[in-house]
Amino acid sequence: MRWILFFVTLIGSSICSREKFFGDQVFRINVRNGDEVSKLTQLVNSDNFKLNFWSSPSALGRPVDVLVPSISLQPVKSFLKSQGLEYSVTIDDLQALLDNEDEEMQYNEGQERSNNTFNYGAYHTLEAIYQEMDNIATDFPDLVSRVKIGQSFENRPMYVLKFSTGGEQRPAIWLNAGIHSREWISQATAIWTARKIVSDYGEEPAVASILEKVDIFLLPVANPDGYVYTHTRNRLWRKTRSLNPGSRCVGTDPNRNWNASFAGEGSSDNPCSEVYHGPHAHSEVEVKSVVDFIQKHGNFKCFIDLHSYSQLLMYPYGYTVKKAPDAEELDDVARHAAAALASLLGTKYQVGPTCTTVYPASGSSIDWAYDNGIKYAFTFELRDTGHYGFLLPANQIIPTAEETWLGLKTIMEHVRDNLY
Repeated sequence: MRWILFFVTLIGSSICSREKFFGDQVFRINVRNGDEVSKLTQLVNSDNFKLNFWSSPSALGRPVDVLVPSISLQPVKSFLKSQGLEYSVTIDDLQALLDNEDEEMQYNEGQERSNNTFNYGAYHTLEAIYQEMDNIATDFPDLVSRVKIGQSFENRPMYVLKFSTGGEQRPAIWLNAGIHSREWISQATAIWTARKIVSDYGEEPAVASILEKVDIFLLPVANPDGYVYTHTRNRLWRKTRSLNPGSRCVGTDPNRNWNASFAGEGSSDNPCSEVYHGPHAHSEVEVKSVVDFIQKHGNFKCFIDLHSYSQLLMYPYGYTVKKAPDAEELDDVARHAAAALASLLGTKYQVGPTCTTVYPASGSSIDWAYDNGIKYAFTFELRDTGHYGFLLPANQIIPTAEETWLGLKTIMEHVRDNLY
C-alpha cells in the first residue's frame, strides 16, 4: 500500500509540473476560400497571440480548430470579427478537461496497481503500455513476440508486437499508432487491438484466417519521447523531442519526415512549426527505425497509421492531388471499412485521398509506404470531430477501439484475399 501511494504521488507530481491552460479555449473557425485561409494562417503564425492549430487550414471549406490562450481571447475575437471570419467555441475551459483527465488517470493507476490489472478503458503511461505488451507476449508465446526495433532520440526503446503463426518473411501488415504524441486515443486503441487479436484468435475465424496468411506487426507508440512529454510537461505536445541546432524550438513532426515528396507542400522549414519536416528525410530516429525495419523485412503488403481526430479514413496521396494508380481499389476498400466501422455504433467516417480530403501533407508515412511498394496504405483519424479534439474522454476508448477494429479487420481481410 505504501508503494502504491508513492507511485500515485509520483504521477501526481509530474502532472502538477505540466503546462497549464487556465482559461484557454478552442475556437472552430469557418474558412470558405483561399483568402480566408491566408488570413487565418497569418494570425496563427503571429508570435503575438501564441495560437496553435488543432486542425490545419485548407481551401476545402473545412472548419479549422485553433487553441487560443486566455490572454489572446479578446484580440483574436476582434481580429476574426474585423475579417468577417465566423467562429464558435468548442472547448470553453481547456484546463477543466485536462484536470478531469488527470484525476481519472491517477485513480486508475492506483486501482491497477492494487488489483494487478490493465484497464483497457483508461489512458496509460508509456511504461504501463510497454508492460502490457510484455504481458501479452508472455501470455501467448506461440502467437506473439515483442520485438525491439530501435531507440528513440532520448534512448527509450521502441517495441512492436509481432503476431504470427509461423514462417519467416511472410507477407505482413504494419499497424502504426501514436506518431503524434498528443493523440492519446490512437495509442489506447492500438494496445486494445493487440489484446483483441490474441483474444479472438481461436475464437473468431476471420482472425485465424488472416494470421494463417499474413503476420501483423503492431507499434502502439511510434513517438515514445513525445508521449512521455505529454504526460510530464505538455499534454498537447505533437512532435518528437529531437534538438534543432540553432533554434530554441525542439522537435520535428514525425509525419512530415518520411521520404515522400519531403519538404513539399503542407510541411514547414521552421523548427518552431508544428509541421516542421526536419533537416532531412528520416532525420528522426523514430521514423528511420520503422523505415529500416520494413525495408529489411521486405514483404509488407499493408501499412495503417492511426491518428486522431476528425473521423476520416484516407489513402495516398497527401503530397499531390494526382490520383494514386490504385486509388479506385483503395477507395473501395476504405469505404467498405468505414461502413463496417459505422455498423457498430453509427459513427460516420469520411473517406478519400489525404490531399483532397483534408489538406496537402508532404512527407507522410502512408505516402512513403505506398511509394515503396506497399499498396494498401491507409490513415485513420479516430474520434471525435472536434467536441473534445485531442482530449477524448476515457469512457470513449472502448467504443472507439471496438468500432475501429471492425474497419481494421475489413482492410486486413482484403489484404489476406488480395496478396500481390
